Amino acid sequence: MSTGLEAHPSPYAAEAGHLYGVGVGPGDPGLITRRAAALIESADVIAYHQAPKRPSTARTIAAELFSDNVIEEALAYPVTTGTTSHPGGYYGALADFYDECAQRLAAHLEAGRSVVVLAEGDPLFYGSFMYVHDLLRERFPTEVVPGVTSVAAASAAAAGGLTRHEDVLTVLPGTLPVEELARRLADTDAAVVMKLGRTFADVREALRQAGLLERAVYIERASRTDQRVLPAAEVDPASVPYMSVVVVPGLDRRADAAGRARPKAPRHTEPGRVGTIHVVGLGPGGDDRTSPEASAVLGRVAHVIGYAPYVARVPQRPGLTRRPSGNTVEVDRGHEALELALAGDDVAVVSGGDAGVFGMAAAVFEAAETDPQRYSVVPINVVPGITAAHAASALAGALLGADHALISLSDRLKPWDVLVDRLTSAVRADLAVALYNPRSRTRPDQFGEALVAVRAVAAPERVVVVARHVGRPEEELRVTTLGELDPETVDMGCLVVIGASSTRVSSTGRVWTPRYVDERPAGESHASDGG
Repeated sequence: MSTGLEAHPSPYAAEAGHLYGVGVGPGDPGLITRRAAALIESADVIAYHQAPKRPSTARTIAAELFSDNVIEEALAYPVTTGTTSHPGGYYGALADFYDECAQRLAAHLEAGRSVVVLAEGDPLFYGSFMYVHDLLRERFPTEVVPGVTSVAAASAAAAGGLTRHEDVLTVLPGTLPVEELARRLADTDAAVVMKLGRTFADVREALRQAGLLERAVYIERASRTDQRVLPAAEVDPASVPYMSVVVVPGLDRRADAAGRARPKAPRHTEPGRVGTIHVVGLGPGGDDRTSPEASAVLGRVAHVIGYAPYVARVPQRPGLTRRPSGNTVEVDRGHEALELALAGDDVAVVSGGDAGVFGMAAAVFEAAETDPQRYSVVPINVVPGITAAHAASALAGALLGADHALISLSDRLKPWDVLVDRLTSAVRADLAVALYNPRSRTRPDQFGEALVAVRAVAAPERVVVVARHVGRPEEELRVTTLGELDPETVDMGCLVVIGASSTRVSSTGRVWTPRYVDERPAGESHASDGG
């Protein structure tokens, strides 16, 4: 009878040695864990990475634990600066190097020897052991022993809370471009920046642009006898070694253990000043669709608030705080903007396309209406943008050249029966109808249901245009008919336009809707009403 406890054959050769990735901590030998120390003392082979012609830092940390008869494998990098004559470039040279390391260690493992690979800090945190581990773990039994990271050591050296309560911590490499690093720093509560050395000048500039330089703490050789801790603003870039980090402590999103939000201190530049809220439409797609007015506003406000992908489109600069959030908290964003304006700051609340078309403009007014007496003093300026519908129409030709309607297929804020009634009424009235938010992962069937309702009141040959990612490099335009449209080909990246009965496709494939209606009294002009 089976017990479910029968032994399964090992995928490894019986005589194979064990591979251990052992973290030795950030520098102080006293921070090596007991498990790590035991494995180092009993190892047949100890391997460690090192720069060319320089001693291994990991070996230096753990040297006192080496047995007299241990076999050492020094794994010296072929290149550390990114400059190499290797035909595959820097990454090609490193790939060959890690293959060589794996082969050298595999020979010991196949001979039944236990192999300990030392790693500064933790083996799987920016550690070279990871790449050897990837190459050998399917062939040999492997164990990873965690170590104290430089992040933990640096935080301890800074002697301040790194993160509290709901603070978000982001660990960043200093090798990122300045603009990208500044953006990521501005979008987090607390940060640790690693891989400094030659990058420090750029890291300091990114901290300055993100408005965090005064909060940033520089820690060099954390936990070692030669440790240095300085304000990042006071560090000479020429003196910074690779083994250093910058810590930006969080400010604590909550005031107490009950989770109540800590109010932000008002920052009045003038006594009694009230800031202005600018609700800004960014246009669809790239920066070329953003108006000069919108760019000018974004260049002078103190805060930008919005759905995270839209906030990410706004360049980081000194004095700007970016406040991204999720996709269903529009009114909360409005309240946040109103409170910041009451504190004296000018604020931009951003939307894709036009802020007044299924965007943040209505949400800000909705938030202001919750306390009219308090918020009536805050000016609200709406800066228009190109809508996704009109950008799609232009891409197709003149799809919305006559009367049309814009309808969101999301039923998050309105009942489904109301939505269907509005949609079918617009189609029955022979308007071209642009459909926003057609189909999402949480609403996979509603677009198909909407098509069924539309097909009941419109002919199957009605022209339909599906525009995907309008304004972006990957934009697509597909022209089909109501009868042929497959709802499975539509997602949230699409805007769907159901044409009027008069909408037509030209011989060159352009889609347009005539401005006139054929059924007119005799002698009525087709002249435009507006230009």
